[in-house]
Amino acid sequence: MSTEAGQAHDLLILDDWGLAPLTAPEARDLLEVVDDRCMARSTLVSSQLPVENWHSTMADPTVADAILDRLVHNAYRLALKGESLRKVQPQTTTNENQEQQP
Repeated sequence: MSTEAGQAHDLLILDDWGLAPLTAPEARDLLEVVDDRCMARSTLVSSQLPVENWHSTMADPTVADAILDRLVHNAYRLALKGESLRKVQPQTTTNENQEQQP
């Protein structure tokens, strides 16, 4: 991957990080993207998995070290506590969200 492709956007969002393990080729691809962006562009990672467990989601420990070093270096960490808002907020139906028609 070229440097231009890894920096095409100012912000890369990795949502629900760690829900499924990364294979060795997937981890190498991610390393390439993260390495291209490191210290040049922003990357936001959201995960239900604690940071200390991220390493175990990648097949190759050396590549995992490299990825996590680049993601965590100079990072701002926000650890949220409490129940998921999906559990706390009442469920609404489609009809409640639509405007009433006369």
